[in-house]
Amino acid sequence: MNLVTSVAQVLATLPEVAIKVDSFEELGLSPELVEALAADGIEQPTSIQKSVTPFVYRGNNVIIEAGPGSGVTMSWAAGLLNRLDTLQEGKPRVLVLTTSRDRANDLAESISSIASHVGQVVGALGSQWAQPEQATLLFATPGDALASCNAHELVLESAEAIVLDQANQIDEFDGLEEVELVLSYVASATQRIVTSLPVTTTVADFCQRHLKRAISLPPEDTSVADGPKRGTLRFRITTEPREHEALTIVEDVLASGTSHVLLYCRNDDRAADIGDYLTLHGYLSDAPGDTEVPVWLGVNPLEVRSAIAGNTHIPIISCDVPADADDLDRRHGSSDQGFVVILPREIPHFRATARQAGYEVVPFPPETKKSAGPIATLHDSIRSVIEKEDIAPYLFTLESLFEEYDSAEVAAALALLSKRSTTNEIAASGNIPTNVPAWAKLFVGVGTRDGLKPGDLLGAITGEANVSGDTVGRIDIKESHTIVEVHDSVAQDVIAALNGKTICERAVRADFDRPQRGGGGHRLNKSRSS
Repeated sequence: MNLVTSVAQVLATLPEVAIKVDSFEELGLSPELVEALAADGIEQPTSIQKSVTPFVYRGNNVIIEAGPGSGVTMSWAAGLLNRLDTLQEGKPRVLVLTTSRDRANDLAESISSIASHVGQVVGALGSQWAQPEQATLLFATPGDALASCNAHELVLESAEAIVLDQANQIDEFDGLEEVELVLSYVASATQRIVTSLPVTTTVADFCQRHLKRAISLPPEDTSVADGPKRGTLRFRITTEPREHEALTIVEDVLASGTSHVLLYCRNDDRAADIGDYLTLHGYLSDAPGDTEVPVWLGVNPLEVRSAIAGNTHIPIISCDVPADADDLDRRHGSSDQGFVVILPREIPHFRATARQAGYEVVPFPPETKKSAGPIATLHDSIRSVIEKEDIAPYLFTLESLFEEYDSAEVAAALALLSKRSTTNEIAASGNIPTNVPAWAKLFVGVGTRDGLKPGDLLGAITGEANVSGDTVGRIDIKESHTIVEVHDSVAQDVIAALNGKTICERAVRADFDRPQRGGGGHRLNKSRSS
């Protein structure tokens, strides 16, 4: 037995708190794999990687209670790649089941360069990968994997490991039945790895039935562990690339009058990329403590604190979500102004980590005002769901939409769908109210060329005409004007309130777009170019 192997085996038998290693070499990974990780910007293991990786490459069944942002993917991927020291072409040696084809493709792409560096091949079903069934590491949804097995296209007899990625989210949308059917195609001795945050009752039951003598990591449930109260962190949800949102926060913070802002990145390469992006937009950046630049870029919190001694209250931004509670506190513990840029899929990890470290988390910018009436009721319902329900799986499914549309537009569309669904249910039940109001279409002389958004017009109508939000229906914004539906009973009030008012720096004219239902006014025969 060589020294590296014996050290790694000893580490793997110790509890997480005893693993005091600072590098992947100390975890027992091969030099080739360590080099591949470093080339991908992964130089130091996170706490979950220190805990999980040794168990994985020793072949243990493992239940990992961690989510994206913690380094969980590389915790099992590095362990498996370390064990797959030879290339066996033709059949998958590792099958990874995940929530969607997009997720399968993204995971395959993220691991591809590291795997190829150590002589392994990755692929994903349902996307553009050549002969994916012959890849060493195959990524797929449970449905795609099952269909391929049933068609005898995918052979899993030689599979050495099967990974269930984000099991709670798979269960939320599709259930785990197809996963169990896929397991019937692999040998009972095949290593099984499950990641889930949190480990729900259903996932725990699945693991009890299908993962014999499994090791649970971290060894205790840290997702609900409250630490001492240390302060408040503000966060902003975005999509890749994160640089734009980091720039937005930098701009907002510096505009408030502060001289410097500290921006943390996960590694030096990431810091260099973000520094270039900030410079492109006119914000000079350099090492912490440089008084000549407004933005300080940091990687190692201990080194940063030493460099900025005496500047303990400058605003701090994490452009990458902290990997664990210690990382979060080392970054943000010295300042009362903390901001974190996160992806939708990282929200469960971020909230759990902040709770452990003793920080309250609030959106940035915070809400500035509350509505009244039906709008307030809608807001209260949404707040209740956000605070009390597990919405993480739904954030993940909507992530691709966030790349196409602003998150506010997605939220508004969901609210409209909910309203239509309720209306359809009432109609289907036959309990149709007799007092349903008629709708009038109004013409408002402001449009997209003026930068108008639905919320701008809705706020103007409810504020100026003093009507509730449920009296406003569809808002159809054109280039030079907007058509908006309002209850017939308030149409005249809305027209009177909006005429001559300034919206998006334009004095607008409002009128009926067509004859009012049931008789009434007519739109004036004037040019819409006013």
